[in-house]
Amino acid sequence: MRKSYGTSFPAVEWLRCTFAWLALSVLFTTSAFAQAPPAGTIKLVVLGDSLSAGLGLPAADAFPAQLEKALQNKGLIVAINNAGVSGDTASGGLDRLDWSVPADTQGVILELGANDALRGLDPKVTRGALENILKRLKARGIAVLLCGMVAPPNYGAEYAAQFNTIFPDLARTYDVPLYPFFLEGVATDTKLNQADGMHPTAAGIAVIVKNIMPTVESFVREISAQKK
Repeated sequence: MRKSYGTSFPAVEWLRCTFAWLALSVLFTTSAFAQAPPAGTIKLVVLGDSLSAGLGLPAADAFPAQLEKALQNKGLIVAINNAGVSGDTASGGLDRLDWSVPADTQGVILELGANDALRGLDPKVTRGALENILKRLKARGIAVLLCGMVAPPNYGAEYAAQFNTIFPDLARTYDVPLYPFFLEGVATDTKLNQADGMHPTAAGIAVIVKNIMPTVESFVREISAQKK
């Protein structure tokens, strides 16, 4: 009769798997600590649509990544999370606000509204969604930089007038900094846009980052000053 040593094969296999998972857990935990941002890092989120998500681009070429690098080159210690979702409207951003903006976020760059304008959505709906986002972030003590958008001409002057006033009006009402037009210097320039004519190339994103940098730099320095 074959002797039993008190541990069956299934039990041995279970122990082997358990130790393997424990080893992986330690590895992942160590890696997470190694990649954690240094103390004093300003944590930002770009809450937006495909323009900031980087549709058609490698992650390293998307707006949040290029902006983070540009700010770090200025000596600012920042970590920027890309919370852009292609196709999102202002209402879509509102619906996912809580899980898109973590509790430790100190500032949000709000880039929404382009899809609302392209679809000709009621400006009142867009305004209401953006206003609710601003209210909820303000209640959480999170600073906001609002990026404006301009309506395309195909819906007429009346629609454009209603839509284009949303961003400056909200910026004044909620006392947040405004970058008037996110695509400034890039819109309609075929050399800076992908084949669809709407989404910037990596070079186009670089132009956006260069143009918006003074506004974002002031925004980040203000957050930093409030921490002290």
